[in-house]
Amino acid sequence: MSSEKQYIELYEKYVSLLNDKSAPVLNARRPAAAAAFAETGFPDAVSENYTLTDIPAAYAPDYGLNLNRLEIPVNPNEVFRCDVPNLSTLLYFIVNDTFYPYQERPLTLPDGVLAGSLKEMALACPELVARYYGGLADVSKDGTVALNTMLAQDGFFLYIPRNVVLEKPLQLVHVLRGDTDFMVNRRLLIVLEEGAQAKVLVCDHTMDKARFLTSQVTEIYAGANSVFDFYDMEESSLDTIRVASTFVRQEAGSNVLVNGITLHNGITRNNYHVTLAGEGAEVGLCGMAIADRGESVDNYTFIDHAVPGCTSNELFKYVIDDDARGAFSGRILVRPDAQKTVAYQSNKNLCMTPEARMYTKPQLEIYADDVKCSHGATVGQLDQEALFYLRSRGISEGEARMLLMYAFMNDVIENVRLDALKDRLRQLVEKRFRGELAKCAGCGVCR
Repeated sequence: MSSEKQYIELYEKYVSLLNDKSAPVLNARRPAAAAAFAETGFPDAVSENYTLTDIPAAYAPDYGLNLNRLEIPVNPNEVFRCDVPNLSTLLYFIVNDTFYPYQERPLTLPDGVLAGSLKEMALACPELVARYYGGLADVSKDGTVALNTMLAQDGFFLYIPRNVVLEKPLQLVHVLRGDTDFMVNRRLLIVLEEGAQAKVLVCDHTMDKARFLTSQVTEIYAGANSVFDFYDMEESSLDTIRVASTFVRQEAGSNVLVNGITLHNGITRNNYHVTLAGEGAEVGLCGMAIADRGESVDNYTFIDHAVPGCTSNELFKYVIDDDARGAFSGRILVRPDAQKTVAYQSNKNLCMTPEARMYTKPQLEIYADDVKCSHGATVGQLDQEALFYLRSRGISEGEARMLLMYAFMNDVIENVRLDALKDRLRQLVEKRFRGELAKCAGCGVCR
């Protein structure tokens, strides 16, 4: 049975159950998504943008799914303690693909702010959620997005009204828990109205040694003059496959930072789609990946300069060790009317062994003549002169290599606009390069 066929048959057999355990707003998107998936299927290695990650093979195993929305026997508050100094957050959990509703203590939100289960918010505020859900995630262009829309029953919803500032960062912790091979399909929907401001940190953690396939689709709407930071950090396991697509639409004068961080994983494919739809919008799209022991990290980015006077800064860095593999494919489109565009794209990579592999493809597609655009990519090894200099000062070879790798990643960390998270990332990256356990402070989840 092909990968596509098993999911089509699953949907046809259990569509009533999917709908009964979800909300009408989410259910309304399923038929079109199912039709699109049946027509296009999964992207394969022949696809220009999927040369590294074998998506059909990733989805081929017979994973378990929690279509009945049974409560998973775990209290994430007992095993997760984010003890990062000075990082006081509004903390929420998703266990597999179900929002965890129990709070140790009540969270106080500004008037009008909504945060919680996507399913429950869709039942309580159907018109609001329906206005945005599925509006950015085009099911006709990517079979992984179509499948997620077919099967997703819950997730997380954040709504910030006009001119409201969410002072505390919001932290959303994804906990993977299961005794058998398991597939999770979750949705994140984030809406900032005009002038709103917020910061969101998403952390992926794996509790068990089962194989997991994580399918995630995130839609972010940034209204005019809004300011939003989105940090997506993965610390999972070698047995975890993650396929995530993030869609961002920005209106005039908005400022958005998206920073994807892969510290531990198995196979990861991240897709980033950003549309600059209003004049004066600015986006910073950053990412870092540290991979070894056969891990694979594949990032695809597409920034669409649809109107004049917008700015995009893109920076992705990889350190690939052992026999791990990395890939970066970045495309910037400047449309004919998008004059005064400023767009920069950079991908820099270190391969630490002869067996490490890095594939990079930066792209600029420009149809306007009054622009400032540049792109570039490098793949290399550690600077031997710098390594010799450090060793001549009495520093061991291992320590010198660690210091150079850390310095290489530093400018991605510097793009973080949350000081406490920036400090913690410095510690995590250093520990990762030292080969130590990359546990969050006090956390019983990370291994």
